[in-house]
Amino acid sequence: MRELLSHTRRAVLVAMGLAPAGSALASLPPEPTSAEYGFAPGLTYLNTASLGPTPRSVLTAMDRAWTELETNPVRMAYGEGGVLAQTDLARTRIGVLLGCSADELLLTRSTTDAMNIIAAGTCLSNGDRVLTTDQEHEGGTYCWTNLARRRGVTVDVITITPEDQDPSAIVTRFADALRPSTRVISVSHVISATGHRMPVSDIAALARSKGVVCVVDGAQAWGQIPVDVKAIGCHAYATTGHKWMMGPKGCGVLYLSPEAHEAIQPVQLEDGHRFVSNSTGVGCLPLAIGLGVAAEAMRMWQLEKVEAHNISLRNRAYVGLERLGLKLASAPPGNPMGTAMVAAHLPDRLDSSAFRQAMHDRHNVVVKMAEKRWFNGIRLSPHIFNTQADVDQALVAIRAELS
Repeated sequence: MRELLSHTRRAVLVAMGLAPAGSALASLPPEPTSAEYGFAPGLTYLNTASLGPTPRSVLTAMDRAWTELETNPVRMAYGEGGVLAQTDLARTRIGVLLGCSADELLLTRSTTDAMNIIAAGTCLSNGDRVLTTDQEHEGGTYCWTNLARRRGVTVDVITITPEDQDPSAIVTRFADALRPSTRVISVSHVISATGHRMPVSDIAALARSKGVVCVVDGAQAWGQIPVDVKAIGCHAYATTGHKWMMGPKGCGVLYLSPEAHEAIQPVQLEDGHRFVSNSTGVGCLPLAIGLGVAAEAMRMWQLEKVEAHNISLRNRAYVGLERLGLKLASAPPGNPMGTAMVAAHLPDRLDSSAFRQAMHDRHNVVVKMAEKRWFNGIRLSPHIFNTQADVDQALVAIRAELS
């Protein structure tokens, strides 16, 4: 898909130093294009980190599975080659993309659901401690604060600011905060507010050296960057299909390493890992199949190439936001903590919620407002279907709203 810039828009971009005078900006990649998605006409979508769009191919696979299931529910669910067997194939595909076997995975409703399963399955009690950060999404912290309220568990929190972009210093901060009664370290793979990639392998190694369980919230990682749970070395990894994987909404994944089964014993494992069992009930089979299709598509696209494409767009957005005079909250291009997400502070005179709304209503551009407990700002998260023209359209709109 080729998109030519209007003369007015080109003039603005030339002034910002993002386009050479007299040239057109090429769009990347040639596929999958936005035509594979059901976007409203003219919409520029740069908020995959909140909810990713589900490709038509995944929707078709889910529709087919649902229709097949309803023709003869019991037979088509449990029979040979039926829908349940297809969910087993889906788990295998998901495992390939996470670097683990299907038997090490539970299919869940979301990252939050997976985190809740982890916490509920622990044997933590009064006097035990959980170590986490002040940058975690509530979906990764409420499970621990619930244990604090009900069981007397203590949740210790270390501070990480947008300026903290030295991985080794972050690991040292975790090490300094560990106590003899620390039983769990819970940390995001990628911070949702800033897009910072945390040194989870080093944090997991630290946890193991102290006999501490390492739990990783991978909601913002899977589908954005290559994830190998074995290489990370964590005991548990919770993630979702509805963000960067662009899978169905309402389906997530939980990896549990075999050695974690003593420390984490969720009821869902009472009779195995299958998506339909006496311990899990009947899960949403078509969603599981859709997530398997999404995982296979991502494998074929190759996550390294997806990441490279997204980073190039993110870097373009970073430079453009910087030239607009905004203070960036994300790591600069070239920093190993950087990902496809880029966040910037807004001037105090502008409310981030109103700014986000204006971007949508006046310019048909979807971005996210930064959660105000962190800072007053916006976040862009381009993905494989986005182009340079999408980023430029957003920058033009941001410039208009800043003026």
